[in-house]
Amino acid sequence: MGVSRADVGLRSERGPVLVAMMVSTALIAVDATILATAVPSVVADLGDFERFPWLFSIYLLAQAVSVPIFSRLADTIGRKPVILTGIGFFLAGSILCGVAGDMTMLIIFRLVQGLGAGAVMPMTLTIVGDIYTVEERAKVQGYIASVWAVSSVIGPSVGGLLAQFANWRWIFFVNIPLCLLAGWIVLRRYQENVRATSLRIDLPGAITLTLGLSAVILAVLEGGNAWPWWSVPSVGIFAFGLVMLLIFGWVSRRSADPVVDLSLLARPLIITTTAVSAGVGGLMTGITSFVPTYLENSIGLAPILAGLAVAGMLLGWPLAATNAGRVYLRYGFRATVIIGSLIATAGAAVLVAVTPWPNPFTIGLGGFVVGFGLGWTAAPGLIAAQASVGWNERAAVTGMNMFARSAGSAVGVAVFGAIATNVINKGAGEHDFATIVGATWWVFVATVVVAVGMVVAALLMPRESVASPGQGEPAGE
Repeated sequence: MGVSRADVGLRSERGPVLVAMMVSTALIAVDATILATAVPSVVADLGDFERFPWLFSIYLLAQAVSVPIFSRLADTIGRKPVILTGIGFFLAGSILCGVAGDMTMLIIFRLVQGLGAGAVMPMTLTIVGDIYTVEERAKVQGYIASVWAVSSVIGPSVGGLLAQFANWRWIFFVNIPLCLLAGWIVLRRYQENVRATSLRIDLPGAITLTLGLSAVILAVLEGGNAWPWWSVPSVGIFAFGLVMLLIFGWVSRRSADPVVDLSLLARPLIITTTAVSAGVGGLMTGITSFVPTYLENSIGLAPILAGLAVAGMLLGWPLAATNAGRVYLRYGFRATVIIGSLIATAGAAVLVAVTPWPNPFTIGLGGFVVGFGLGWTAAPGLIAAQASVGWNERAAVTGMNMFARSAGSAVGVAVFGAIATNVINKGAGEHDFATIVGATWWVFVATVVVAVGMVVAALLMPRESVASPGQGEPAGE
C-alpha cells in the first residue's frame, strides 16, 4: 500500500485543501482557549463549580490518547477518511456541548470534541507534508502557525464577548459552519490514490495505550488538585498507567501492525525531534497558563490586558515560522532548531529576570522572544522528521510529534502548577504580591530548565539524517 506525492498533488487542488487545513487548525486552536473566559457563565448556568477543571482536562486527555491511534489509521487507510472522521467528531461534540443540560453532560461531550481534535490536529500537518515539497512547506507551515497563533489570541476574547453579550452555548455553535466548510472542501477537493489493503486493528495495543496514557495524564493533571500528590488515588492511578504502558510496549513488539510503531523511536532523528516537540509544549504552556494570573494577582491588571501580554509569544511564533524556511533551506534543519531553542531559552531567562517587577510590557517582550524561538524550532523539527520517512510512515511520525507536544503541555500544566501551589502553601496560602511573584518566578525558572532540555535535544539531532532540504523530495518516495 502506498501513495506518491505526485498522485496526491495532481489529483488534489492544493489551494482549497490548504484553506481547509487552515480552517481545521483554527477550529482546534480556538477551542483550546475560547472556553476559559466563559467559565463563570457556564458555572452560573450549570453549577458544579468544583468540576469545571474537567472541561479542560477531559479534552486534553481525549486528544492526547487518540492522536497516535488516528495517525496509525491514516498510514493504513489514508488521510482523508481520518480527517473527515475527526471533523465529524468535532462537529457532533460541538453541537452536543451547545445543548448540554448539566456539567456532567458538558464534560462528556467535551471528550467527543477532544477525540475530533486528536484526529484533526496531526492530519492537517500530515496532509500539508503530503502535497507540498520540503521547500514549499517552509512557507505553508508559516501559514499554519499564523492561523494557530491568531486563533489562540482571539479565542479568549471571542469567548468573553459571546458569554457576555449572547450565551456561552454559542461558543460551541460557532464551530458548526466552520466544520461544515472544512469537511466540504476536504470531501470535494482532496483526493488520495491509496491502494486497497486489509486493515488489521491492533485492539490490545489500542486499549492498553488508551488506558495507560489516560491514567498517567489524569494522575499528573489532577495530582495536587483533585487529590494530594502522594495520596492513594494519585499514586495508584499513576502506577496503573505505567503498568498499562509497559503491557502496551510488550504487545506492540509482538504485533504485526502496531497502533504505534515504537521502532521509530530507535531512529535518532525521530526521538530527538519528538523530545524537542515535548519541550515546545511544556514551554508554551508554562507561559500562557501563568502569565495572566501573575499579572492580574500581582498588580491588578485587567484580564483583557493580561491576555495581551501572552499575545507577545503567540505573535512572535508565526513571525519566525514564516521565515524559518529560509534558514533551514540554507543551513539545515538541525542548525535552525538549535538557533530557535537558544532564542527560546534566552526569552525564558528574560522572564525570570523581570518577574520581580511585574509589567505587561517587559513580560510581553520576554514572551515574544520565547515565541520567536519556538517559531524557529517547532515547524523545522517536524518537517525534518516528516522528510526522513515515506508516505506510509509520515502520519505516524507527525502524530508522534503532535502527541509529544500535547503530553508536554499536559505535564507542564501539572508540574508548573505544583511548583506554584507549593510556593503559595509555604506562604500560608496567601495570594499577596510577594507570594504570587515568588511562585511565578519559580515557574519561569522551570521553563528555563525545559528550554535548556530542548537545546540539548536539538544538539543531539543527527547532522545528516534526511535528504538535503534543497532537493525537494525525501528519499524513498
